[in-house]
Amino acid sequence: MTLSRRQFLKLTASGVGATSLGALGFAPGRALADVRNFKLASATQTRNTCPYCSVGCGIIMYGLGDRSKNARLRLVHIEGDPDHPVNRGTLCPKGASLLDFVNSPDRLKFPEYRAPGTSQWQRVTWDWALDRIARLLKEDRDKNFTVRNAAGLPVNRWTTVGMLAASAASNEVGYLTHKIFRAMGMTAIDNQARV
Repeated sequence: MTLSRRQFLKLTASGVGATSLGALGFAPGRALADVRNFKLASATQTRNTCPYCSVGCGIIMYGLGDRSKNARLRLVHIEGDPDHPVNRGTLCPKGASLLDFVNSPDRLKFPEYRAPGTSQWQRVTWDWALDRIARLLKEDRDKNFTVRNAAGLPVNRWTTVGMLAASAASNEVGYLTHKIFRAMGMTAIDNQARV
């Protein structure tokens, strides 16, 4: 049997149509009325900001758990926040793979300290780590703070330590961070958005 191109396309289209009608039946109402449970219907939504870069995209994290005492919520899905003004629901490949980052067994969840001259990291508490950072900053500021320059003019600056601010933070947090470190005399302040 020889078919022209037009006859072949007509035969193929009618075959696909007949197969579709046969699979659904002539009344597809029953197949279309079947309700499937949405996989995130029982999940808890939490809005957050993507931690990767300086863009600050909004994300929605979905967690499953029974919320009973001592039970931990397990993240099962992360997507872009369509109401966020920065990304309007879109995510880059890094943001789209956040679920792997959050659920990674190698993710660091507590502070660690490595003493000078050793190769071993030891787990420390948050109180210990923050107290150590504050103490070292104070010692360095007391040692290196410049009240007056060579000409005798007051400068009140601290040039031996720098601050790299988080650009995914809000304007208010950025303003407060800038004011606090400028009040201490720090001159080397930059933002991650410029890196």
